[in-house]
Amino acid sequence: MSAYTIIDADTHVTETPDVWTSRAPAHLRDRVPRIETSAKGTQRWVLGDNKGILANPGMTATAGRGSFKNPPKSYDEMHPGAYDPKARLKYMDEMGIWAMVMYPNVGGFGAQQFLKLNDPALMLACVQIYNDWQTEWASADARRLLPITSIPFWDVRAAAAEVRRCAAMGHRGILFTGEPQYFGQPLLGDPHWNPLWEVACEFDLPISFHVGSGDMTEGLLRDRVSSYGLAPAFTALAIDILLQNGRQVSDLIMSGVLNRFPTIKFVSVESGIGWIPFMLEAMDYQFQGNSVREERPEFDLMPSEYFARNVYACYWFEQVAPRRLIDKIGADNVMFETDFPHPTSLYGDEVHARIKGGLADCEESVRRKILWDNAQRLYKVVDPSPADEARRAGV
Repeated sequence: MSAYTIIDADTHVTETPDVWTSRAPAHLRDRVPRIETSAKGTQRWVLGDNKGILANPGMTATAGRGSFKNPPKSYDEMHPGAYDPKARLKYMDEMGIWAMVMYPNVGGFGAQQFLKLNDPALMLACVQIYNDWQTEWASADARRLLPITSIPFWDVRAAAAEVRRCAAMGHRGILFTGEPQYFGQPLLGDPHWNPLWEVACEFDLPISFHVGSGDMTEGLLRDRVSSYGLAPAFTALAIDILLQNGRQVSDLIMSGVLNRFPTIKFVSVESGIGWIPFMLEAMDYQFQGNSVREERPEFDLMPSEYFARNVYACYWFEQVAPRRLIDKIGADNVMFETDFPHPTSLYGDEVHARIKGGLADCEESVRRKILWDNAQRLYKVVDPSPADEARRAGV
């Protein structure tokens, strides 16, 4: 039996302070994202000439801190595995995690934050710089650190070209907003997106809808924070963005994309799985009751069958759905994640405690699919070598 038992389908890398400033051409350097430190010593990402605040890097690396109310003020206070690939690999060895799929922070979970630059050349440069940096970061062990390509989705031809460029560098998937219409772009079913679907199929790369990649205009509304308090408002926001992915997946299924591209794969990332049986049952019911095939005869499968063939989902904290609903979702469609090192992530002993509780009633073959096989197949992960196993055994 392998000493490694997990392939983690969703983690984040806290971008290092010089990601963009050290790589941008001289004429763009003062307009790219950069780190500034407040008078109180708190570091934050700011954007361009107007210094609009993008993010607090500490909020992307709260693992081990116990609460999002006390985020690290600087990189020195973070778990080093948040931003240092060697420290990340060490943590993975400690946890028995063989590989991690990596997602961004600063550019947004669908690269939508770069739209604030309002300059197509600069926006593209920022996306490409991030992808290059992510490739370098993963080179600490490219078998285990799995980059996902951010794309300039506002230009579908440039997006397809970036996928090709990054596929050649070993990237394992594509990050895309599940709600392009909220950014002035066509709906998922519009032929406008065909170049993206085509390149995904050509390189057999799954497309990720990460939570928070769509409409985030509400956010932590000031009146909600003032009325409820920060923690209750944050909790309400978390549920809102989790359920947004259900809306995105249902829109995908009815868009016709899965008819036209039967081999394409999509992943609902960091959205959990408990909502899936209800969504699929409701979609099948409405599909039949509304006689969809009379209007769209090309729909040759039921919505639940399209999901089974083309869509994956990731879970981390849930205990009920993994124990009670896997057969309704499909054991071949579920992957495990930790979301390390985000505020909602599983960290340390909690990782294996949640796995044990959630998968206690599952057969070993189902457990292995969820923790290993599904992600290995989707992301083309190689097995650890005997030397890797020996190193892990010595941890």
